Amino acid sequence: MSQRQSPGGNRSNGTVCEESPYNCKLRPSGGNRVQTNDPDDDDSWAITTGVPIRDGNGTVVGTSTRTRSLFNYGQTRTFAGELHAFATSTSNSSSGWLPMSAILGRTSFEEKVGHVSALSSGLNKMACYAVRNSHDPALEVKKVVYDTTSANERAGDYLPLVRANGLGSTNLTFNVPGFGLGGVAVDHFPAGTKFQRLEVPTNSGAPSIDIPLWVLDSAGRYRQQSGTMKFIYGYVIAATGTRRNGWMAYDALEVSSGCP
Repeated sequence: MSQRQSPGGNRSNGTVCEESPYNCKLRPSGGNRVQTNDPDDDDSWAITTGVPIRDGNGTVVGTSTRTRSLFNYGQTRTFAGELHAFATSTSNSSSGWLPMSAILGRTSFEEKVGHVSALSSGLNKMACYAVRNSHDPALEVKKVVYDTTSANERAGDYLPLVRANGLGSTNLTFNVPGFGLGGVAVDHFPAGTKFQRLEVPTNSGAPSIDIPLWVLDSAGRYRQQSGTMKFIYGYVIAATGTRRNGWMAYDALEVSSGCP
């Protein structure tokens, strides 16, 4: 799929976008991970064990037991007076925030991590939602990328799954999967989190983006369509007071009230 070049500015989340000026890559080149100095590795950074894993509210959801992790580009926040980076996967069976002090080669990491935040200036408010405390197991296993051979790229990556700590939580993402933008989570929030939907512009004119879902065909490949998945744009106000903009799957949410 070709990638549309957006003019950028204060009404766009990037320069390489699809379907909406708010559905973009974290950066136009170089991949969406914080890259190491080794061009032949998988961009995983060595980390120390025994450090806390935090969700987007700064709540400790587990203790890290992993020795390596991938980190998404441009995502840093401060919790408990310490700078943290956003890991794509943790020993809580979820993405989450790890202290930068745990990253071996921290100086190099800080030089490479950059900063990118999704925007929302000028977008009108729509309905208020909250993250569900359940999900559809049949939906979880479907794929969001046509003919994928990856063990990942599941619809479940965008649903409130029960994690290693026994609690449900889900990802806030910078873009919508299925567009070749390198679908990336930028934050992670527990069930019950309020999500204020915003009226985002799209090529279709609808304030949302729908993608096809795929299941195995007779040849054992993910090429048979089985429904669609809707993504809506908005923001969460974390318990820290930080506003985090991005996309969430409609199936991860339920209508609510009291959004800030």
